[in-house]
Amino acid sequence: MTAAVLSLPLPSAAQQRRPYRIAVVTITSAQSSAHLRAAFEDGLRQRGYVIGRDVVVEVRSAEGDRELYPKLIAEVVRSKPDVILTGVNANTTPAAAATKSIPIVFAVGTEVIKSGFAQSLGRPGGNLTGITWDVGDALAAKRFELFREMVPKILRVAVLWAPPYGQQYRGPTDAAAKILGLTTFWREYSGDLEADFTEIARGGADGVYLHHGVGLFSRRSEVAAVATRHRLPTACGSAELVDAGALMSYGPNLADSFRQAASHVDKILKGAKPADLPVEQPTKIELAVNAGTAKTLGLALPPSLRLRVDKLVE
Repeated sequence: MTAAVLSLPLPSAAQQRRPYRIAVVTITSAQSSAHLRAAFEDGLRQRGYVIGRDVVVEVRSAEGDRELYPKLIAEVVRSKPDVILTGVNANTTPAAAATKSIPIVFAVGTEVIKSGFAQSLGRPGGNLTGITWDVGDALAAKRFELFREMVPKILRVAVLWAPPYGQQYRGPTDAAAKILGLTTFWREYSGDLEADFTEIARGGADGVYLHHGVGLFSRRSEVAAVATRHRLPTACGSAELVDAGALMSYGPNLADSFRQAASHVDKILKGAKPADLPVEQPTKIELAVNAGTAKTLGLALPPSLRLRVDKLVE
């Protein structure tokens, strides 16, 4: 009997190991960012992981409550996941403050060196690494160029922003607008979209440039609806807003950034240290246009622009 038991094959190391735990933490509602989690999980599958068997992805959302988020992060850190995945800086900063040992991968980092997430892009040096959203100031100039091509009569642009993007991007945004002869005025998101767009319309805006942040991103359908009601074309950096009804966007593909972040997580799970994993830039910059919104606003999509559109929402 003893010999028979000893002759049985032992479980492999993979069979003995528990699934890795990845905590995905966000301020925005779980519903509004569900497609980003799906893209991240898709990235894991592309690298051979079976969700639920090899890795467990645990989503923790503050459902839009910024005051609740630090408490949520503290709970996540106490649970000791193998990796924490965050999105924008508003998600990452509290996580970075809560732990110096658990690896953190950000999918939408901005000004990551100035923000203290990395000592350098090539060698972050701490427990954070990931994907930066920053691809150079030229992006803002290109976005304004495309916006004016879509809205030829535009002269005065309101910039609706949510913290911290006013501080981060005011200089490059104003400089890019000035090159094209456009004037800008800034309006901080108040939480009352109707009031914000009413003031923007009173300010004589011909269009609205969105530095949207988590607050406006989670309300993107409302943003698009209110803007259209005020007859104001909108330009931004995320195609998700165009899907929701904004006029156009030019910027990195947000879902692809989360899919790309899976590569960092994979390397960490295989033993790499975040300190040694370079922060990467997005792999795709795309132009998206909502043809239905354009029609509602009485705008025609120029043939030259149509040829460059990566995503056309009918």
